[in-house]
Amino acid sequence: MFYIDLNVKLCKTKQVNKMSEIKTKEYEKPENIINPNSKFSIEVDNLRKVFNAKKGYDDVIAVDDVSFKVKSGEIFGFLGPNGAGKTTTINILIGLLKATSGTAIINGYDVQDGLYHIKQLIGVCPQEPAIFKFLTGKEMIELFGGLHSMNKAEIKERTNKLLDILNLSNASKRKTKGYSGGMLRQLNLIIALIHDPKIAFLDEPTVGMDPRVRRATWEFIRSLKKTNKTIFLTTHYIEEAEKLCDRVAIIDYGKLIEIGNPKELIEKYSVNNLEEVFMKITGRRIMEGM
Repeated sequence: MFYIDLNVKLCKTKQVNKMSEIKTKEYEKPENIINPNSKFSIEVDNLRKVFNAKKGYDDVIAVDDVSFKVKSGEIFGFLGPNGAGKTTTINILIGLLKATSGTAIINGYDVQDGLYHIKQLIGVCPQEPAIFKFLTGKEMIELFGGLHSMNKAEIKERTNKLLDILNLSNASKRKTKGYSGGMLRQLNLIIALIHDPKIAFLDEPTVGMDPRVRRATWEFIRSLKKTNKTIFLTTHYIEEAEKLCDRVAIIDYGKLIEIGNPKELIEKYSVNNLEEVFMKITGRRIMEGM
């Protein structure tokens, strides 16, 4: 009887291992890599996201047939007021939401079936700080470094380097429950970059920072271009986008209504700054709805 049970267990173990192998191989299929040699890090085509409403209410079209491409090594700004569809778009690109229709390609992988590889290539700085308040800043960074399977020496080197650049070395020894909003944002940014990702999604990374810290963070984000990182930046601060971005896309009510280099857009609409560009084509300020 024991012999039969043991054989059954061995058989089940082999089946589980076989299924694991199949699952792993599924992500390694060459056909899942759409275009590995593309000059674009992000390619979005006719992306659409509809949230189905309860009976008696209209469905919400959060992203409405949006298409754009982001070049490798580019700082790309994604601008729009609250509710425009910015965060929904990011959540689709990083695999947190499934699109209703359309395609999104990240570094050659389709988000539908290449998410395993995509997650190894990207870093995400969410709108709300993802922090355990009972840990110190340094412990938080080390925790996420470990989750990315980095070795201890690499985690230590990257952590010290990033803390030094953002002037958080001393504060990192304290528990995060005493951090200001700006410090939490900076810590969030370090966590997003600890594993040295090829593509970084930064969703409102400087909200809550005082002007001095915000400008220092701008310099840090700008320096990431030197390492050929692709930065996908959403922000309500038009000046931030104008200073940092190679190109910007403007989205409103789920639709992409303009895209281009900030200086070229300012010239195209014969205005003084990007805020006036936004007002001219949407009829409202970007800060409306906040």
